[in-house]
Amino acid sequence: MENLIETALNEPTNVTFADLPPEIEEIMREGVVAQRRDREQADRLFRKALSLAPNALSIYYCLYKVQTRLGRLDAAWEIAREGMEEAARQAGWGPDPREWPESEASQGPGRFAVFTLKALSFIELKRGNREKALENLDQLARLDPSGGVGWPVVLALAEGID
Repeated sequence: MENLIETALNEPTNVTFADLPPEIEEIMREGVVAQRRDREQADRLFRKALSLAPNALSIYYCLYKVQTRLGRLDAAWEIAREGMEEAARQAGWGPDPREWPESEASQGPGRFAVFTLKALSFIELKRGNREKALENLDQLARLDPSGGVGWPVVLALAEGID
């Protein structure tokens, strides 16, 4: 899912969000197009979509990405945390990554939760919270030992910051 969304954010032509109702998909498409020229408008559109479909994980991703690009790291962190908790809920897990099962984190909402924990680690680094980022990365090493969601890149960044 995250590769599809990242492609959509970078190349917004013919974007589809097949998991969303058509009216929300249209709002998301407008947001994806807007994020290239008017990130404030993209933010408004993504927030509108989220208010209409608060269980749609792809919306959380788009919204925390645009917040990060706007330099609103606290807002990006909050939205990513909410998205991670929603994904964990959908996977049947609690909100605490320390309690998540590692064997189930490779697909669906579980993968999104783990992927978003990686994003939270990156956001924490950008906010200057290296220790919290490292705590998250310890969990990622347990949940995703192969590094499939890309957390080793964030770890390398964290290790480079002293």
